[in-house]
Amino acid sequence: MNFSLTPELEQFVAEKVRSGRYASASEVVREALRLLEQQDEEHEQWLQYVLEKIDRGLAQAEAGEVMSLKEARKRIDRLRKRYVRNAS
Repeated sequence: MNFSLTPELEQFVAEKVRSGRYASASEVVREALRLLEQQDEEHEQWLQYVLEKIDRGLAQAEAGEVMSLKEARKRIDRLRKRYVRNAS
């Protein structure tokens, strides 16, 4: 398989090889593709998580398990304050 890189990417790959971390340009590209694959998998998992949360929220809304906007804002404020307190 042959492919072309921009001059900037060629320089990046060459720097990685010169650093000694990788033995060849092919090794750099394989690692980059492995990381891209991992990123794609993590994105897929995140998307599945979000879609499940949306489905759950819609089911709760259909069942009448909702709160007013005022109550939602209060809850968000409490969570935000707790987060700030725990982050300190």
